[in-house]
Amino acid sequence: MSSTRVEVARSGISFGSALAIAISWSLNQSVLWAIVHGIFSWLYVIYYLIVR
Repeated sequence: MSSTRVEVARSGISFGSALAIAISWSLNQSVLWAIVHGIFSWLYVIYYLIVR
């Protein structure tokens, strides 16, 4: 059961990063900002939803 939790956490982190990078790229068209937003992943996604 422990390995299942680890796999879910890894999937969630990668999905959050991909989502943040996609949003960032669509708004800014900047690789640098996409990388920064990918690092902050879910924080940026939540920020985008609040500000939007």
